[in-house]
Amino acid sequence: MRQLITSKLASMTRDEKSFFKAMGARIAELRKDSNITQVQLAETMEVSQQTVAAWEVGRRGVPVSVVPSLARALGTTVETLVGETPSPARRGPAPKLQQQIERITQLPKPQQRFVMQMLDTVLAQQGR
Repeated sequence: MRQLITSKLASMTRDEKSFFKAMGARIAELRKDSNITQVQLAETMEVSQQTVAAWEVGRRGVPVSVVPSLARALGTTVETLVGETPSPARRGPAPKLQQQIERITQLPKPQQRFVMQMLDTVLAQQGR
Protein backbone atom coordinates (compact mmCIF):
# COMPACT_ATOMS: atom_id res chain seq x y z
CA MET A 1 0.00 0.00 0.00
CA ARG A 2 2.78 2.42 0.93
CA GLN A 3 4.46 1.70 -2.39
CA LEU A 4 1.19 2.43 -4.24
CA ILE A 5 0.84 5.81 -2.48
CA THR A 6 4.48 6.63 -3.16
CA SER A 7 4.09 5.76 -6.85
CA LYS A 8 0.95 7.91 -7.10
CA LEU A 9 2.81 10.83 -5.55
CA ALA A 10 5.76 10.31 -7.86
CA SER A 11 3.41 10.44 -10.85
CA MET A 12 1.98 13.82 -9.77
CA THR A 13 3.30 16.94 -11.40
CA ARG A 14 4.78 19.69 -9.27
CA ASP A 15 1.60 21.75 -9.81
CA GLU A 16 -0.59 18.84 -8.67
CA LYS A 17 1.50 18.32 -5.56
CA SER A 18 1.29 22.04 -4.80
CA PHE A 19 -2.49 22.04 -5.39
CA PHE A 20 -3.13 19.06 -3.09
CA LYS A 21 -0.84 20.48 -0.38
CA ALA A 22 -2.75 23.79 -0.42
CA MET A 23 -6.10 22.00 -0.53
CA GLY A 24 -5.01 19.83 2.40
CA ALA A 25 -4.15 22.93 4.41
CA ARG A 26 -7.63 24.34 3.68
CA ILE A 27 -9.25 21.04 4.74
CA ALA A 28 -7.32 21.07 8.02
CA GLU A 29 -8.16 24.73 8.68
CA LEU A 30 -11.87 24.29 7.90
CA ARG A 31 -12.03 21.12 10.00
CA LYS A 32 -10.38 22.81 12.98
CA ASP A 33 -12.57 25.93 12.60
CA SER A 34 -15.59 23.62 12.80
CA ASN A 35 -14.19 21.87 15.89
CA ILE A 36 -14.25 18.52 14.10
CA THR A 37 -11.55 15.92 14.72
CA GLN A 38 -9.92 13.94 11.95
CA VAL A 39 -11.71 10.87 13.30
CA GLN A 40 -15.12 12.59 13.14
CA LEU A 41 -14.49 13.81 9.61
CA ALA A 42 -13.30 10.35 8.60
CA GLU A 43 -16.49 8.79 10.00
CA THR A 44 -18.63 11.32 8.14
CA MET A 45 -16.72 10.69 4.90
CA GLU A 46 -16.61 6.92 5.48
CA VAL A 47 -12.83 6.81 5.13
CA SER A 48 -10.04 6.11 7.63
CA GLN A 49 -8.52 8.76 9.88
CA GLN A 50 -5.23 8.05 8.10
CA THR A 51 -6.85 9.04 4.79
CA VAL A 52 -8.00 12.37 6.24
CA ALA A 53 -4.51 12.95 7.66
CA ALA A 54 -2.97 12.17 4.24
CA TRP A 55 -5.36 14.63 2.55
CA GLU A 56 -4.50 17.35 5.06
CA VAL A 57 -0.76 17.16 4.48
CA GLY A 58 -1.13 16.71 0.72
CA ARG A 59 0.33 13.22 0.72
CA ARG A 60 -2.78 11.94 -1.03
CA GLY A 61 -5.04 13.74 -3.46
CA VAL A 62 -8.74 14.02 -2.65
CA PRO A 63 -10.74 12.06 -5.25
CA VAL A 64 -12.94 14.33 -7.36
CA SER A 65 -15.99 12.21 -6.49
CA VAL A 66 -15.47 13.01 -2.78
CA VAL A 67 -15.00 16.79 -3.07
CA PRO A 68 -18.72 17.81 -2.95
CA SER A 69 -19.48 15.70 0.13
CA LEU A 70 -16.24 16.84 1.78
CA ALA A 71 -17.23 20.47 1.19
CA ARG A 72 -20.66 19.81 2.76
CA ALA A 73 -19.07 18.04 5.73
CA LEU A 74 -16.83 21.07 6.31
CA GLY A 75 -19.67 23.58 5.85
CA THR A 76 -18.11 25.23 2.81
CA THR A 77 -18.37 25.33 -0.95
CA VAL A 78 -16.49 23.24 -3.49
CA GLU A 79 -14.99 26.47 -4.81
CA THR A 80 -13.58 27.40 -1.42
CA LEU A 81 -12.29 23.88 -0.85
CA VAL A 82 -10.35 23.85 -4.11
CA GLY A 83 -9.08 27.40 -3.61
CA GLU A 84 -11.30 29.32 -6.01
CA THR A 85 -13.03 32.52 -5.03
CA PRO A 86 -16.75 31.70 -4.87
CA SER A 87 -18.90 33.77 -7.18
CA PRO A 88 -21.26 36.05 -5.27
CA ALA A 89 -24.81 34.86 -4.80
CA ARG A 90 -27.42 36.75 -6.77
CA ARG A 91 -29.60 37.47 -3.77
CA GLY A 92 -26.72 38.41 -1.48
CA PRO A 93 -25.31 36.43 1.42
CA ALA A 94 -27.54 34.19 3.49
CA PRO A 95 -28.53 35.57 6.87
CA LYS A 96 -26.19 34.58 9.66
CA LEU A 97 -28.81 32.30 11.26
CA GLN A 98 -29.25 30.38 8.00
CA GLN A 99 -25.47 29.98 7.69
CA GLN A 100 -25.28 28.69 11.25
CA ILE A 101 -28.11 26.21 10.64
CA GLU A 102 -26.28 24.92 7.55
CA ARG A 103 -23.08 24.48 9.57
CA ILE A 104 -24.98 22.68 12.36
CA THR A 105 -26.36 20.17 9.85
CA GLN A 106 -22.77 19.29 8.93
CA LEU A 107 -21.77 18.48 12.51
CA PRO A 108 -21.55 14.88 13.69
CA LYS A 109 -24.88 13.63 15.07
CA PRO A 110 -23.85 13.83 18.78
CA GLN A 111 -22.87 17.48 18.37
CA GLN A 112 -26.12 18.19 16.49
CA ARG A 113 -28.10 16.69 19.39
CA PHE A 114 -26.13 18.82 21.88
CA VAL A 115 -26.88 22.02 19.92
CA MET A 116 -30.57 21.08 19.67
CA GLN A 117 -30.75 20.47 23.44
CA MET A 118 -29.20 23.89 24.06
CA LEU A 119 -31.68 25.55 21.70
CA ASP A 120 -34.61 23.70 23.30
CA THR A 121 -33.48 24.88 26.74
CA VAL A 122 -33.15 28.53 25.66
CA LEU A 123 -36.50 28.47 23.84
CA ALA A 124 -38.23 26.82 26.80
CA GLN A 125 -36.92 29.56 29.09
CA GLN A 126 -38.30 32.22 26.73
CA GLY A 127 -41.71 30.55 26.71
CA ARG A 128 -42.29 31.04 30.44
